[in-house]
Amino acid sequence: MPFLTKFRGRIVLALFLGTGMTGAGVAAPATRGHHKSAKKVVLLERHVPAVRAGLPNVQALGALVLDENGHELYARNADYERPIASISKLAATLAVMDRGLELEGLSTICKTDIEVARGGARSRLLDGMTLSNRDLLHAALMGSDNRAIPALGRAVKLSPTQLAAAMTAKAKELGLKKTHFHDPTGLSTENVSTPRETIALLQAVMRHPVLGPITERVEYDAHPVGRPPIKYLNTYRPAVRNNVQVLGGKTGYNDDARYCLVLAVKVDGRTCYMSFLANEGKMTRFGDVARVADWIISRKPKTQVPVPLLAANATAAATSPATPTATPPATPTAMTATPVETATAGPTLSPSPGSPGSPDPETKVAPKSTASTESGAR
Repeated sequence: MPFLTKFRGRIVLALFLGTGMTGAGVAAPATRGHHKSAKKVVLLERHVPAVRAGLPNVQALGALVLDENGHELYARNADYERPIASISKLAATLAVMDRGLELEGLSTICKTDIEVARGGARSRLLDGMTLSNRDLLHAALMGSDNRAIPALGRAVKLSPTQLAAAMTAKAKELGLKKTHFHDPTGLSTENVSTPRETIALLQAVMRHPVLGPITERVEYDAHPVGRPPIKYLNTYRPAVRNNVQVLGGKTGYNDDARYCLVLAVKVDGRTCYMSFLANEGKMTRFGDVARVADWIISRKPKTQVPVPLLAANATAAATSPATPTATPPATPTAMTATPVETATAGPTLSPSPGSPGSPDPETKVAPKSTASTESGAR
């Protein structure tokens, strides 16, 4: 009996610890990078209010939301440099395309590629596997597979170091002054940018005739030579919801960058660009998208139904006295839409209103079937 009581006690303790009832969340699986963290980080996946002080309750430490004309809708530390993890792959694919990558050419994953990607998440590109370069582009941009990047570099005769240098040169060519790369995959904490410049990087990729359609694709089947197909689901997929259409984007994660996301979306027919850097929860970045989308929709001006002119005249005639009297001219009213507020940078910046009655976006971002696993520096 004492043994049974002790055994039951251990089960209860294990269940309590597993539920995270204290609100501290769950410990993240350690994703090793070139800069290894000695401490185990506890991530915060929790309910948060959709709005705070009239702004969307964005949880990312660095964030920027722009409309299609480049006007700021929301900003928080928008020009502060931070590690960007696998958002780096946007620059890597631009660099290899500039070098004339042969899309239907074949590349074989080798031990060098495996070594360059060491420390990242599990790859589905195995040693000795041969794929078209087109497939590798999809693996890199959709599945965030680290091994795809050095393989693409070899296809255009660039070593990993040379590819990183080409990525930095490409950023400079695009006018990005705070974007620099130390390695091509995003595993290095020295790969840095800002929310504003990651949006510019995504826009450059989306303008590219080959890369743009890849970033928009939700799923894709790669076909390794002599092996079964590999299905890739885009890592940004949890951002998709009933009022958010994703037009393109890229996720990122490593121990120092935390969870990152840059997206082009259509919200209520309006194109917007969003960047969220340094989020403490894997799903929190997608919650930020939902909170901003609900806020944008909630600020849409309410249109008034005009009263038909003839009906208005008839009503006035029926109620007016027989003897005409002089009436003063009506004061003109300005029919203007409410201007969009812009949040200023600051650590205590709060969110904006979500749609009335909408579920907490942190807990319901997208259907479970859309979840996918990011690879490497994600």
